[in-house]
Amino acid sequence: MNAEAGNMIVLVLLGVLALAAGGCVCVVWAEQGGPRWVRAVATMTLAAGRVVRRSERNRRPGLNRTTGDDG
Repeated sequence: MNAEAGNMIVLVLLGVLALAAGGCVCVVWAEQGGPRWVRAVATMTLAAGRVVRRSERNRRPGLNRTTGDDG
């Protein structure tokens, strides 16, 4: 991997980190009754979190399900 590709990966990861941090700030601000755009960003952030959790469950179904055979 050359240095240019490495720099691009770092920039993409920093962008994702900035979006995640901004989304978390908006969630907290929306809890305090922030403006409409903050509530919209908070809703999108929470929805994205649900999608990620759901996809993680679907990827490894055996680890997150109970069988009901506790008996």
